[in-house]
Amino acid sequence: MIESLQALQGVRILSLALNLPGPAALTRLNQMGATCLKLEPPSGDPMAQYSVLAYEKLHDGIEKRTVDLKTEVGQQLLRHELAQANVLITSFRPSALVKLGLSWPVLQAKYPKLSQIAIFGAFGERAEEPGHDLTYQAENDLISGLALPATLYADMSGALMTCEAVLQAVLHQRSEGYGVYLEGALSSALGF
Repeated sequence: MIESLQALQGVRILSLALNLPGPAALTRLNQMGATCLKLEPPSGDPMAQYSVLAYEKLHDGIEKRTVDLKTEVGQQLLRHELAQANVLITSFRPSALVKLGLSWPVLQAKYPKLSQIAIFGAFGERAEEPGHDLTYQAENDLISGLALPATLYADMSGALMTCEAVLQAVLHQRSEGYGVYLEGALSSALGF
């Protein structure tokens, strides 16, 4: 691993992103000095069901809280944390962001210094589809036969794209004084 310069010291990241890309990005952002908080639903992060060891490793140094964002109590906690955060990372479909009051126009009006990094499965008309690494690898002919891939390329590339987006957002906030909205799609993370 490359030694970190702690370039994100003093930056607060709030993540609602589940599965692999969001937590993998949070791990790296935490290593760069960011203070990271992840809010998980009462059902937990599905990743913990796949591999408890990987889940624990990816959340080492990350504060986690369980919160039901569909309740008023959950929304109050979310608003409190948004007011303190520099960057929000999400991995919800666009319609879910609207239902939770997390669309960019709403966030920008309430928290002008906050930046949002939205991870989607795909852009455009496919943004409402669930995003799965294996789907995008298969679409790009990276899976042959019944053999599973050696790694989850789209998920891990998506995590790196998320880290890059956070760095861009923080630099923008520091120079311009207000937040930005950036999005990335796992389907595009393979670079094809």
